[in-house]
Amino acid sequence: MNLKIQNFLLILVVWSATIGTTFSQSRKSVSILGDSYSTFEGFVTPDTNSLWYYTYLKHSTDVSSVTQTWWHRFIRQNGYRLCVNNSFSGSTICHTGYRMEDYSDRSFVSRMKNLGCPDVIFIFGGTNDSWAGVPLGEYRFEHWTAEELYQFRPAMAYMLAFMNDYYPHVEIYFLLNSELREEINESVRTICRNYGVDCIELRDIDKMGNHPSVLGMAQISEQITEFLSRAGKLSP
Repeated sequence: MNLKIQNFLLILVVWSATIGTTFSQSRKSVSILGDSYSTFEGFVTPDTNSLWYYTYLKHSTDVSSVTQTWWHRFIRQNGYRLCVNNSFSGSTICHTGYRMEDYSDRSFVSRMKNLGCPDVIFIFGGTNDSWAGVPLGEYRFEHWTAEELYQFRPAMAYMLAFMNDYYPHVEIYFLLNSELREEINESVRTICRNYGVDCIELRDIDKMGNHPSVLGMAQISEQITEFLSRAGKLSP
């Protein structure tokens, strides 16, 4: 092989690698702020977060692979890439948890700064606030007190206000689970509207043990894709 051909092949290899890297970096990145619905063993940050979904340990669902989770399906099928998945099983948006315990070590409000530098953020919460019967509180859109962050409405508003400022030019979406208390649903809708955050209301999600099954995970991914496609915001 003469020198000209060798040089041409070298240039071709370098060009191909550059194109591949550029394409990978151009894909929009996704971060998740979530609870058990978005966990999977080995795929949450930090890895000390409590989990629900595992490869071998089953919690009454048939989900056994990270590729079956809603977020992995959505990212893989629509050409995104994962930035950070900060999901914590059992976590509430506000600082109040089950049995009225202090959940300020795991609440969404406490974890919302730790999502990296994504292009898109999905907040998938409110489920445990609903199940735990946390105090609703009053609607408040400024001047929150530390005590009010133990109530759902003030904490939810504080979270969205902060995240809009902390993640400028980032698309933020709130995923609202099906089958929650109506006062939680209406609070989420009202607060999302106030801060201009799109609320994706999930419908008829198949569940086992109150958590998405493989089918339910697929339905969540499909409904997010459908919403973003209709809104013209799905990554090309």
